[in-house]
Amino acid sequence: MCTCVQLLELISRLDRGASASTSEKSEVDQLAQKLERVNPNKKALASPLLSAKWRLLYTTSASILGTTKPPFLRPQGPIYQTIDAQNLTAQNQETWPFFNQVKATLTPETASRVAVQFREFKILGLIPVKAPPSARGKLDTTYLDEDLRISRGDKGNLFVLERAGPVE
Repeated sequence: MCTCVQLLELISRLDRGASASTSEKSEVDQLAQKLERVNPNKKALASPLLSAKWRLLYTTSASILGTTKPPFLRPQGPIYQTIDAQNLTAQNQETWPFFNQVKATLTPETASRVAVQFREFKILGLIPVKAPPSARGKLDTTYLDEDLRISRGDKGNLFVLERAGPVE
């Protein structure tokens, strides 16, 4: 079975990573590393494939998953990340039930790494809150094809996303 299919089958039953055991997290990471070794787009920032609306399938980020919150305060619906590589912007969007958003600017550091500076949070999709200067990070795109993107953050988190559509 193809590594990509194995990865997608495994993460499909892990509630975006919220229900993943330690061994399942390790297995996901190993499969991601296999794909990263054969990344067809090592210069992700130069690839037109990067600019898209991406749906989060899996992450190890507790803050995104809300694993420290009561279940009713966790994101229930799809979570999207829209990247516009030409304009160097990104937007993360939770859907049901809170519709929270965050907008960021991207600064290229390497052919596959960006520095991320969060600019504005929107609570309930309506109430804008300026992000503090400390709201920043780095993101490496370690695998990119027509349908799938794997990224790793500077805090050690893994992100697996599928293409959901074009930049809107």
